[in-house]
Amino acid sequence: MQRIKKFFSDVVREMRKVSWPKRGELTKYTVTVLSTVVFVALFFEVIDLGISKMIRLILE
Repeated sequence: MQRIKKFFSDVVREMRKVSWPKRGELTKYTVTVLSTVVFVALFFEVIDLGISKMIRLILE
């Protein structure tokens, strides 16, 4: 039990050392991640549709 208490005590001590992002930074990072995910999803959707169409043309 003592080891578990020490572990959580160490975790709390290390978490206090963490440099957390400010609200503006967090918003900017979130927008960047979401826009990148949307862009990559759309890119792969277009590629998938193109490949599917080419395969349908070849097989018909």
